[in-house]
Amino acid sequence: MSATSDSKQIEITLPDGSKRSYPSGTTGFAIAESIGKKLAKAAVGIVIDGEQRDLAAPVDADASVAIITRESPAGLETLRHSAAHIMADAIQRLRPKAKLWKGPAVDDERYGFYYDIDFGDEPISADDLPEIERLMHEIVKEDSPFERRELGKEDGLRIARELDDIYKIPILERMAEDEVVSFYTHGKFTDLCRGPHIPRSSYLGDGFAVLTIAGAYFGDDAGNKMLTRIYGHAFADKKAMEAHKLRLEEAAKRDHRRIGKDLDLFSTMGEYGAGLVLWHPKGGFVRHKIEEFWRQKHLDGGYDIVYSPRVAKSELWQCSGHLDFYKEWMDSPMDIDGQAYLLKPMNCPFHVMMFKDRRRSYRELPFRWAELGTVYRYEGAGMLHGLLRVRGFTQDDAHIFCTPEQLDAEIVRVLDFVLEMLRAFGFEDFELELSTRPEKAVGSDEIWEKATAALRAALEGSGIAFGVDEGGGAFYGPKIDVKIRDAIGRSWQCSTIQCDFNLPERFDLSFIGEDGSQHRPIMLHRALLGSLERFFGILVEQHVGCFPLWLAPTQIAVISVGERHAEAATKAAAALRKAGVRVELDVAADKVGAKIRKHLWQEKTQLVAVVGDQELESGDLTLRHRNDGDLGTMSVDAVVAEIERRVAART
Repeated sequence: MSATSDSKQIEITLPDGSKRSYPSGTTGFAIAESIGKKLAKAAVGIVIDGEQRDLAAPVDADASVAIITRESPAGLETLRHSAAHIMADAIQRLRPKAKLWKGPAVDDERYGFYYDIDFGDEPISADDLPEIERLMHEIVKEDSPFERRELGKEDGLRIARELDDIYKIPILERMAEDEVVSFYTHGKFTDLCRGPHIPRSSYLGDGFAVLTIAGAYFGDDAGNKMLTRIYGHAFADKKAMEAHKLRLEEAAKRDHRRIGKDLDLFSTMGEYGAGLVLWHPKGGFVRHKIEEFWRQKHLDGGYDIVYSPRVAKSELWQCSGHLDFYKEWMDSPMDIDGQAYLLKPMNCPFHVMMFKDRRRSYRELPFRWAELGTVYRYEGAGMLHGLLRVRGFTQDDAHIFCTPEQLDAEIVRVLDFVLEMLRAFGFEDFELELSTRPEKAVGSDEIWEKATAALRAALEGSGIAFGVDEGGGAFYGPKIDVKIRDAIGRSWQCSTIQCDFNLPERFDLSFIGEDGSQHRPIMLHRALLGSLERFFGILVEQHVGCFPLWLAPTQIAVISVGERHAEAATKAAAALRKAGVRVELDVAADKVGAKIRKHLWQEKTQLVAVVGDQELESGDLTLRHRNDGDLGTMSVDAVVAEIERRVAART
């Protein structure tokens, strides 16, 4: 790119390592345009020395620069944040008295952004959402530039007061006197915002939608006023948005809350205990089978099962560090004999106390202690969501105490166990990520390097591609996160393998080594399913409520065609039960076709066995599978064998 002779030149380093010279003050758009018209057309932002900025931001000194395109993760975040502003503009055109709170882009499978709004005495309903979306399209066509203004605190307060922005004024009043604030304006709409944003409203394109309406407490605090939250999503183009709408429709069919109610699996306590779960008989049975499988696999895998209390004195949580780092997620203390006790948010301090109960030798290690421990964590009322976000849940928790020399083998063992367990429940598509040492951390460089190398080696040995979140580990150790991808492509965080150098230090844990002196053990935190509540909700959505035969509360429904077949159907059902099959008998007077549809499709039973004239004569059953169709006529023993085969295969 040419420059006038009196322009100060700066050197820009591009992501591929190449360098280019530009006049000082060159914008991101000019840089993108100089590289190519296609890049300039796709550009929505710029990264300058690691900081994401507006595309119009000037580059005044030598810097590393990357152009953000609309299809990239950062680009989509920019589109969605800008879409929230455009939606708020449309809403205020429809309801001029509406007061805005916040409108971020969000990392959610369903939604890409929302805005929380106080509508006062001019409420809106779902019927208004199409009109809001229509107004957004008008704003996009207006092609107004997004203009950023940086102001001092007093000037910022002046603008907020002119806008009567009652929710932003207190934020500005709490800021330091010398703090700089930024506002973004497009057209006649102005909002306090850090940014960055797209260059012009037209850059949003037509790949967006206003999706739904909900309630949300101001500041996510149930003690505050309830605001209206309007959700939307935005993508690089309309085709991607339409594909997302189809995924939402499929997700709605799989919603575990609806299916849980339809199949009578569970309910929540509601006004008598938000975020607390009641397991009904059918859901309780599925949970029982999950726990039974979990326990047996752990015993087979060299783990010991332990149990711990649900409360402890506050001093335990002070020693563990939870009261310093986790207090906002813990419930309020209760008074017992004048002492403050707290419900446990985690099981780990109890397992540490078990280790500390007596002197330990290197010959005993490793200890692998597993617990299905019910814990309690505070979630804002607006964040609760069926079984996926609750306040009381059971962690499938385990802690491994080992020597540094045992660490590599234990991590490989745990990762293999994680993948084996998830596959047993029908999941085969995994996303793995290694999180490494953050800037502030406890533990020596040597132990961090050893633990990180062990985690990396285990990931490499799994044969599954993995990402690396540099600096994303906890202050007390590196970790592996495992996400599962479900039948419609959604990712769910379930499993974690976390090294911990902190708790052994805080509780002064030690073992006697081969040299006769004391050594510090390494602690591994490990969850396979995450929590039983959340995993159950994911399972319901994965299988649309039709559980695999090994988990299903009802494995087969035995149906009579008519009244004269009822006795034979009853005997067949009794024989199946005696063989250990979970059976539901249906000898009602309804038509056989209606009964088959009821059991296969409404009640999500995988198998039905029909008893009619032919079966009455032969003593056999005609078997039909929900997905595989007609399996033919077979004896009761053959039906038992077929069910046992499917259970053993965990299909």
